[in-house]
Amino acid sequence: MSKLATAVIVAGLAAAPAFATGLEIEVTGEGANGTVQIDLFEDVAPGHVEQITALAGEGQYDGVVFHRVIEGFMAQTGDVKFGKLGENMSYAGSGGSDRPNLKAEFSELPFDRGVVGMARSQNLHSANSQFFIMFDAGHFLNGQYTVVGKVTGGMDVVDAIKLGAGGNGAVIGAPDVMTKVTVTD
Repeated sequence: MSKLATAVIVAGLAAAPAFATGLEIEVTGEGANGTVQIDLFEDVAPGHVEQITALAGEGQYDGVVFHRVIEGFMAQTGDVKFGKLGENMSYAGSGGSDRPNLKAEFSELPFDRGVVGMARSQNLHSANSQFFIMFDAGHFLNGQYTVVGKVTGGMDVVDAIKLGAGGNGAVIGAPDVMTKVTVTD
């Protein structure tokens, strides 16, 4: 092998991301029951993907509910502080994790059906652990929220997630839950 070919291979290995490429989410509840597979875009949002996979690997997402679900828009989950099933969920959606908030990693990728984005407050750099899955296109979000992945399997499960009520999409009663979230290669 030539020195140039060896240098190219070594450079390519050094640039490879050090984290996994996906999530497998087991969802149960009154609405959805099944598995959702998500391909994470570590080349687009490396900091966000690293945080999500770390939280999933620690089991932080296990038992977290879909607290905000708006028909024709999105299903939001990932509040590891206040969104655990069976705990005081009156603040679900207002928390994150013990990890620091993330700097926005905006891209040109559009918010189409099945795209996964990071939730945040009005501060552009406040994403932490919460994410949402798009039911339909929401291009008004483009360039304002970080795209972290896309559903590659189980979109029928996403479509069945129990809807919330009112304009804010807060789920009334027993919400559907991410029973188990696993990092995949």
